[in-house]
Amino acid sequence: MTPTAVGSGAPPLEWKLSQVLGEPSPGEEARDDDVVSAIEFDKTGDHLAVGDRGGRVVIFKRKDGGKDHRFRSQLERSDSDLAWHPEYRYMTEFQSHEPEFDYLKSLEIEEKINKVKWCPMPNGSLFMLSTNDRTIKLWKVKERRMKKVREKDLSPYISPENALLAERSYLSDQENINFDDGYHAERTEKIAQQELPLHELPGIADNSDDALARCRKIYAHAHDFNINSVSNNSDGETFVSADDLRINLWNMEISGQCFNIIDIKPTNMEDLTEVITSAQFHPVHCNLLAYSSSRGFIRLVDMRQSALCDHSARILQDGEQRGSKSFFTEIIASISDIKFAADGRYLMSRDYLNLKLWDLHMGSKPVATFKVHDHLCPRLSDLYDNDSIFDKFDCCLTGDGLHFATGSYSYLLRIFSRGFGSAEGVTVGSRKNPSRRARRSSIASLARGFYRLAHENSSSVANDTPCDLKQKLLRLAWHPTDNLIACAAGSSLFMYHA
Repeated sequence: MTPTAVGSGAPPLEWKLSQVLGEPSPGEEARDDDVVSAIEFDKTGDHLAVGDRGGRVVIFKRKDGGKDHRFRSQLERSDSDLAWHPEYRYMTEFQSHEPEFDYLKSLEIEEKINKVKWCPMPNGSLFMLSTNDRTIKLWKVKERRMKKVREKDLSPYISPENALLAERSYLSDQENINFDDGYHAERTEKIAQQELPLHELPGIADNSDDALARCRKIYAHAHDFNINSVSNNSDGETFVSADDLRINLWNMEISGQCFNIIDIKPTNMEDLTEVITSAQFHPVHCNLLAYSSSRGFIRLVDMRQSALCDHSARILQDGEQRGSKSFFTEIIASISDIKFAADGRYLMSRDYLNLKLWDLHMGSKPVATFKVHDHLCPRLSDLYDNDSIFDKFDCCLTGDGLHFATGSYSYLLRIFSRGFGSAEGVTVGSRKNPSRRARRSSIASLARGFYRLAHENSSSVANDTPCDLKQKLLRLAWHPTDNLIACAAGSSLFMYHA
């Protein structure tokens, strides 16, 4: 990390693998449609949304409802090695997008979910935005309590032809006396003496939670290029969507109209020098918007200054990169993701090689730079040949802005702490265990209960682990209040806690 001071530091955390969702069976390869393409916690951390390349969105719910409901005996048995951590269970899933075809442009639009974003939750309902390359949809997910009625087992003495009568049935010729309720005498005595098995009594068999997803709004036909970002405003009423050349401002209640606030498309496309890679609203000030570019710039705009924010932006740029340049300089400088800290003062950015922390009060250079792929610098030529150099990794950080995380190859997770510890940070990852019980590979299969918990002593791995470029940990999200990271490894979802 660079020696620049960034306030009080935080000691590094010890990370452990706590839960795996959608793990494939040994030797099984996941289908491309099942690969996770988007992850997002809601503001409370009680719900986790996962989108995949098949256009599906799967929602998981925190098992304890956000509170620690363990019994005293369970608390006494827990120790530092098996610290309590949030646990998630399948809640519901729905098909968000379907493959489309643009006949005017002869362009096939795939169903892959690029982003999922949670919206404010009025009336206890869950609202979320999901988008593919062209169309954004607003979904309402309503939780409901389902009651299953236990069917009454008819007495063998009841005539089957009369069994459909409402409350009374005729009995066949038997020695016992008939009763008004249609039951045989012996059976009635057992009910009175509570000797009849419970499953034979009518009543409520089970209470179960269910959720129903409905599409409330469709925001379409506003982007000519692939949408890479969706960000909700702190005012709870508007959001922005960004593609390679434009950023549009939407009102959630109006799906047929949007305002173009940033347009960097040149008159002649041959003069194009950069594209927009990510956009994020300030978490506190609803008028501030940050967006990054493929040239390594971060622009901070104030939407109150002008209707078009193209030329009234404050630029955050790393001045140390103005030295010697090579063929790969601009490629590796492209920023793939930006995230604000909860207080809005600090901003995290991720390019191909580094993770950078910016102070909005100082835009000349980042206050900290963390080397993520420094060991890949000698291999840039090979990475360019196999297109790995264009991989776009997400970044995330804690609510207090003291810890940061991003993904790497070989399904490795890189975690750093601010102002404390080694510049290499902590590297954690999952090792495949061939002795594990076979499970279905799709995240969506969790509707049928395919999940497992992991209580491994440590998930730390050496920094010199061989690099597998096919195993990319691109998507991840940090829990808003707990030290819990959800990251996607192919079609599986791994949970790490500290």
